[in-house]
Amino acid sequence: MALPQLSDEERRMALKKAAEARSAQAALRAKVKSGELSFKDVLAKAGDPVVDNIKVTTLIESLPGYGKAKTAKVLSELKISDSRRVRGLGEKQKANLLERLG
Repeated sequence: MALPQLSDEERRMALKKAAEARSAQAALRAKVKSGELSFKDVLAKAGDPVVDNIKVTTLIESLPGYGKAKTAKVLSELKISDSRRVRGLGEKQKANLLERLG
């Protein structure tokens, strides 16, 4: 698939939009890491583009006490792909994650 040809202005706007999305996701991860938001609170915000586009692995790693190894173990046990985004989780997968992570 060929990339669309963008004008300089369209490219600048796309880069600005991407930067805003990354900073919003970083702010969300910081709130999770500090305990201001729980995993349950984040999943309750499903439908918000910031939440929907974040990878589940990144979100779990933001939880206090969870690193790459623990996150990989949880996802493996629950049979969730490590490339899955929050918007792609099924209801059963969400329920299993909530039961496991609170």
